[in-house]
Order: sequence, then structure tokens, then C-alpha cells
Amino acid sequence: MSEVAKNESNKVGCETGSKTGLLKVVDSHVEIDGVSLRVRKIENESARPPIVFLHDSLGCITVWRDFPERLCAASHRAGMVYDRQGYGRSDPFSRPRNLDYLEREAETLAALLRKLGLGKCVLFGHSDGGSIALIAAAKTPDLVAGVITEGAHVFVEEITLAGIRQAQKLFAETDLRQRIEKYHGDKTDGVISAWIDTWLSAEYRDFNMEHFLPEIKCPVLALQGVGDEYGSEQQVDAIVEQVSGPSTKDMVRYARHTPHKEAVEYTLETTCAYICGIDSLHQ
Repeated sequence: MSEVAKNESNKVGCETGSKTGLLKVVDSHVEIDGVSLRVRKIENESARPPIVFLHDSLGCITVWRDFPERLCAASHRAGMVYDRQGYGRSDPFSRPRNLDYLEREAETLAALLRKLGLGKCVLFGHSDGGSIALIAAAKTPDLVAGVITEGAHVFVEEITLAGIRQAQKLFAETDLRQRIEKYHGDKTDGVISAWIDTWLSAEYRDFNMEHFLPEIKCPVLALQGVGDEYGSEQQVDAIVEQVSGPSTKDMVRYARHTPHKEAVEYTLETTCAYICGIDSLHQ
């Protein structure tokens, strides 16, 4: 559910191995419902479904490091990464977080995809981003060619709450807040509160989004680290067993909550192969 990058990088000259040559990365701001969102486009002339990357509860564009560019290059397609409202270089939160925030973010995602005219996309969501991707696939199937989740949550578990309580302790006793401040600036306290206060509230204990899963008919790859400190294997089982479309479960060895950093080469290879398999369904 949370991830703090240990360094920042923005490698934009990935070799795709195709005629398009180098990927071009373009940063801009896009306004959705009066909110300015920071958007990074990874441009490629390919007609294949682009990949849209959805960050976790403490994340933003920069926290992904160069993983989006590497996956887009490896799979020969365009991509898009953005900071949700309240994160990174997007506008700050303008209202308190409600218990239906994941559904609201899925609606914002759909509006952003339509405004950018990206067509059907593959959604790659980490943690909260994975939950948002699943809701978007259920509610706006016309925009989603496939979904990859990484440490997504579809209900609340005690392991999740215990992990958040431990993070809360680290924020109080270590330099963890300062480490994420370089990504979120004066929005940092709001980012932390939106995550911890929401998930540890009594009202959120009943959170469950499993009712969306049967509405998902596109291919779904559910990744989770074997040592994920924020969720059990039951989260992955719930996803792959309840979606209506083809689904694949992958418990990643030697990884915790963030396989795309803890097992980067394996995650790149696995997700690239899966995305290329989705291509065959849209030819």
C-alpha cells in the first residue's frame, strides 16, 4: 500500500528495438473537473494498447523510477503515468477523503483517459492503484484492455492494518516523513493522513469491493510479493477467482509489497509477456 523510492531517476532514452527508436517522455498538466493533474506521457508511434500506471498510497510519478519507461520499451508501446490529486506535482486535496475514494479515483481516471484520447489501455496499478484499476475495469470496460494489479486490496485484513500501524510508528520515530517530502512537498502531511487515517478508521473496517470483480471481463494478472507486509494471498485469490474474464495469479518470490522494485527483472519479464498476450486479443 505504500512505497518510498530510495532514489530518483528519469531515464527517457530507452531503446524499444522497433522502428520508433527512442521513447519520448513529455510532462504536462491536464485539468480534470477543475483539478490540475501532473501527467507524464511516454510516447511511441505503436498502435498497441498503451499502459497506464497507477501509483500507491504514498506514491507519485517519480516514485515509479524508470519502471514505466522500461516496460513500455520492452513491450513496444506508449504509456502514461500521472499523479492523483493530492500527490506529487498535482493539485493538493480539496476535500476530506471519503470512504468511497477509490471509486472516485476510478471516475477521475476514466475522465483523464477520455480527455487524452488514449483508447483502450492496459492498467498497471500498484496497491491502491491496483484497486482503482479493478474498479475502472468493472465500471468502464470500453476503456480497459487488461489489468495488472500489484499488491491490490479488495477488502480489509488485519495484516493490512498491522502494516499501516508499523508505518505510522516509523513516521513518528524515523526520517520516513522527510524521505517522502521530496516527492510531495507541502502536501506530505495530507498524503500521510489520507492513507493512515482512512485505513485505520473504524468506518473503513467494512471496506469491501469484491462486488465489482464479477463485472470485470478483460484479462487480469494479479501479482503480489510472497512477503507482502500489507496483504495476504487471500487478496490475490479473491481477485482471480471472482473476475469473469481470464485471470492469472502470480505470487512473486523474494518480494514484498513492491515487486516492480524488489524483483524488477522478473516483474518486467512477466508483465511484458502478459501485455503482449493481451495484444493478440485486439488484433
